[in-house]
Amino acid sequence: MAKYIRALIIVTIVVAVALINPVKTEYILETSVEDVSSYGVIVGKVINRQRQPVADAEIRAVTGEGEEPVAEAVSQTDGSFILHIPDSQMQLSKVVIDRPHYETMHVVLDEDIAEQLQDSVPVILADTTIYPDINTGFWIAAAVFAFVLGVIALGKLQNTLAALAGSAIIFAVSYLGPVWNDDLYIFHFDEAIEYIDWNVIFLIMGMMLVIALVEHTGIFQWLAFKSYQISGGKIWLLLIILMIVTGISSAFLDNVTTMLLMTPITIQIAISLGIPPLALLMPEIFASNVVGISTLVGTPTNILIGSYADISFSDFLVNLTPGVILAMVGLSLYSLFVYRKDLKATRSEEVTELLYAELEKNAAITQPEQLKKAGWVGAGMIVLFVFGESIHLMPSVTAIMGAAAMLIWIRPDMEETIQAVDWTTLLFFMALFICVGAIQEVGLINVIADFISNLVGDNLLLATLALIWFSAILSTVIANIPFTAAMLPVVGYLTATIPGAETKVLFFALSVGAAMGGNGSLIGASANMVASGISEKAGYPITYGYFLKKGFPALLITTALATGWVLLRF
Repeated sequence: MAKYIRALIIVTIVVAVALINPVKTEYILETSVEDVSSYGVIVGKVINRQRQPVADAEIRAVTGEGEEPVAEAVSQTDGSFILHIPDSQMQLSKVVIDRPHYETMHVVLDEDIAEQLQDSVPVILADTTIYPDINTGFWIAAAVFAFVLGVIALGKLQNTLAALAGSAIIFAVSYLGPVWNDDLYIFHFDEAIEYIDWNVIFLIMGMMLVIALVEHTGIFQWLAFKSYQISGGKIWLLLIILMIVTGISSAFLDNVTTMLLMTPITIQIAISLGIPPLALLMPEIFASNVVGISTLVGTPTNILIGSYADISFSDFLVNLTPGVILAMVGLSLYSLFVYRKDLKATRSEEVTELLYAELEKNAAITQPEQLKKAGWVGAGMIVLFVFGESIHLMPSVTAIMGAAAMLIWIRPDMEETIQAVDWTTLLFFMALFICVGAIQEVGLINVIADFISNLVGDNLLLATLALIWFSAILSTVIANIPFTAAMLPVVGYLTATIPGAETKVLFFALSVGAAMGGNGSLIGASANMVASGISEKAGYPITYGYFLKKGFPALLITTALATGWVLLRF
């Protein structure tokens, strides 16, 4: 009983933290230039070149060159600041704005400022733009991020180890570098932690706990049997059914978990039928990446995008599902064509009957009561995912509440359940957020945003097309998770500056491009790597060249069809 109490306490604390966090953020954002005293104050706002607010800039009011400041402040999350000027120090010469990785800005004050202060009139400065300082720290942060992407792409280090090594280098440079040169500073630990999106971390953790409780019930083996039963022995139909089952499962679980569960079953079916396993497995991988786009929790990239851009479960479902269906039709026809010869190579009827008997034997639901309880909780979670936005219920809170409800109701072995959580993946996300935060801190993201902005101008159509195809092609050489994390601030800037982009179409474009681009190469998506690892252990390796040969045409077909829908929808 004690272990359940401990688990409940932990979950309660987690939910409390998740609930408290947005309240704290809202309080900071409410500190605006209007909430000031009517006497002896100077207020203003600090922004960057993309007109985004700059937080944590040091603001000093001085009376002359080299003199001690008479008032100091720090810019808030929304970029605003308030300087309270003492009665005896009304003759100011300038306001100095200083922040690491930006050039120091001097705002010269004229004589009218002193008169306004003496007359008890608040001084409201125009928004002050500060410009990035491209120094040694900038290039080191960029080099470290390139290193992380490179070793992940080449497979030289495991993903989590690569991201962890990158964040360790950044901290080492930030703490030890300034001993020799102040330009080597990037950021400290407390600043780095602010770049971690805890909504993403808790959402993934909650869903992992839910899946750990569902996968032992036998539901996936049952689905495999039903797929074969419905196909009536027609292999082409079996392929389509398996793609649909994999796709729908990916939309509501996530594509990584789905491939983890479906790959062994698929290989067993293919071997028994005398079909090369990759003829069934590869289309399933493609389907998992495509259909997962339909929901907030379907792909890791959607989880990142939804959290950053405040896009809800129902927003993804409504805006992208028709495009996903179009893409699935094209993908199904492509898969049937490219594997048409392999699908004809079936064994005798006798072996097929043996397979049917084996699948039927393994298809029994082993824990029906547990599955029933998980089903009720899962249905409630879907309702909250869809409608929770109206009461500002964050997806991470829904996931944690659902996991807690299942744990309390089902009462599993807690040690075994906790071990089922992929802590390696969670650590990867946290380390990756820090690496992306470093290039955002030094201004590299702003440079990229400037480049894309100059390329597309204020043309929303061109920006949408560029983001979809730019994301899709680059996701073949850069894993789509780190790529998406790096692109989010860029898309945020374009959304704020391009007329008509307030519909969040550019975030949906990023979702389509990054997820479907994952089909272009073996390293493009985490689901690819998971399926490849299991397949290789079974004796059927998926090489980089083979995946590229079969996957890149799938990328072109599905991305083109989804692009057509996005343009039609928005």
